[in-house]
Parts: sequence; C-alpha cells; structure tokens
Amino acid sequence: MKPKFYYTASIILLSLGLILTCGPLIFMLITAFTSQEALSSTPPRYNDFSLENFKLLLNAGHILRWSLNSFVVAASITIAQTLFNSLAAFGFSVGKFKGKEALFMLLLAAMMVPGQIVMLPLFLFMAKYGLLDSLWSVILPSMAAPFGIFMVRQYMDSIPVQLCDAARIDGASEYQLYSKIYFPLSKPILATSAIFIFITEWNAFLWPLVTLNSEKYYTLSVGLSTLQDQQAMDYGLLMAGATISAIPMVIIFLFFSKYMLEGMRKGAIQ
Repeated sequence: MKPKFYYTASIILLSLGLILTCGPLIFMLITAFTSQEALSSTPPRYNDFSLENFKLLLNAGHILRWSLNSFVVAASITIAQTLFNSLAAFGFSVGKFKGKEALFMLLLAAMMVPGQIVMLPLFLFMAKYGLLDSLWSVILPSMAAPFGIFMVRQYMDSIPVQLCDAARIDGASEYQLYSKIYFPLSKPILATSAIFIFITEWNAFLWPLVTLNSEKYYTLSVGLSTLQDQQAMDYGLLMAGATISAIPMVIIFLFFSKYMLEGMRKGAIQ
C-alpha cells in the first residue's frame, strides 16, 4: 500500500512542478501567436492564431542586429571563460607555487562579492580606456569567473595524480599536461560550464544596459526593454520578443543536454 501511495504522491508533485515550469512558457507562446485585436478585447481571446506580433517586432526594431550582438557576446564570453577558467583551474590543481592556497581562498572570497558593488569602479575603468558603448565593454569583464575556476578546479582535483606524475617522467611539459591530459579529461565539466555561461550571458541585462548607449550595439535583452517602452506594454509584442530570445536556449538544451548531464553525473560520482 505504501509504495503505491508514494508513487501516486510523486506523480502528483511532479505534475504540479511541470505545470509551474511549463505554464508560463505555454502562456508566452499562446500570447505571442495571438493577434493584437484579440488580446485587446475584454476578456482577451486566445483562439485567434496570427503572426502579426512577429511581423511588427521585425519591423519595429533592429531585432536581428540585437540577436547577432547577443550571440557574439555570449559566444565570445563562453569561449574565453572555457579557456581561461580551465587554465586557472589547472594552475590551482596541479601547480606548485608559494601562496597557492591563499590565492585560492582569495578567489573564493571574490565569489561572495555582489556584482553590483564592483559595477561602478568597473564602469569608470571602461570609461577611462574608451571602451564604453561597444561590445568589448560587455565581453572583457566576463572573460573569466571565480565560480567557473572553482568548479573546474574541483573536477580536476579528481583526476588521478599518477597520470600527471607518469607524464612528467616521460618528459611532458606543463603545457602538454594541460592540453593532453587535463583539458581532454575535463571536457564533461567544461561542456556543462559552457552551457550555463552561454545562457547566463545571453540573458544578461543590467551590465549591457549600463555600458551600451547606441542602439546598434544593444543586446537582445536591452533592445527588447527599449521596445517595451516604445510600445506601451504591448504584451503580444513582448511575448513575441521573449519567444525569439528563448529559441537559442531551447536549442542548446536539446542538443547539449547530454553533455550537461554527463558532466553532472561524473562530478557527483567523482
């Protein structure tokens, strides 16, 4: 009797979780594909399928340019963080130098500092070197991240040290240890990290909003926020923009979810 009760309770809880997770997404899609006339009626009618919102969105702003900017920023930061985080993690995991643990504790302390605190000095730094109002002002500050270094380092610590010792005996350099042993063996955690980095940077809003002033440099999230002001809360238009913004994240999860699950599984086992 108890196993059946637990099974039924689990199904109910999972169903509720599915509704809470997918409900807003379904509402977003229905609203995006409903005509403005149907949405403005009282009560709104959600049975009038239309592509009107997407046509207006493509005509009202530089949606394609904003999407390209977001992709360039997210892809650049993902590649840079994957490289630099893995290099720093390799140094903390394998390297032997004075003050390594103290420096790593400093890195952990940096994770506790809210990003809003360093935003003003970072903005002044970007202004001093003339980097404001360009995609570089968004890319450069995010080319490495303390949490990414910490996560990859913990994974590299699980790699048997005997591999490293054997390679050193055979005359391998530090670069060869990284490129031939640690980087290939760390691909699951690097893939997992890259997925989260790309999604985070694709959805980034506050820092791009602060540093980007020209419409041609807007990322998609910033561009959609300005469009919202221009259109006075046109929910159909906003939901169409949110749908376009969600497409890359859906594609990433569809094609790369197995790498993310593999990285999580191996990290949990090791």
